[in-house]
Amino acid sequence: MALIKFYGEQCSFCHQMEPLDDRLEKEIGVKLERLEVWGNEENANKMFSLQTGCQGVPMYYNEDSKVVLCGAVDYEVLKRWAKGEDPNQPDHSHEGDEHNQAHSEHKNV
Repeated sequence: MALIKFYGEQCSFCHQMEPLDDRLEKEIGVKLERLEVWGNEENANKMFSLQTGCQGVPMYYNEDSKVVLCGAVDYEVLKRWAKGEDPNQPDHSHEGDEHNQAHSEHKNV
């Protein structure tokens, strides 16, 4: 599985994501290929050739699922992206927990 993070060396949002990137690699055993784009024309061209619609960095690209993340995101979104899942869909596999109970009550209102 090829997971790519496009980033800029002086990008504060990119640096904010580093602890989450490191956690992701350790927790689920993946490796992020980090490509700097502000000072590397080849990497920048690769990023823009993907035509993802992202206008800046950080930008995450999963080569297997073709799923893209634009900008800084929370850890759960990053983890779903890395697993090839839809990062915009929360995990609703908590059968019978308070979260599902709240959803049920909301539907019945």
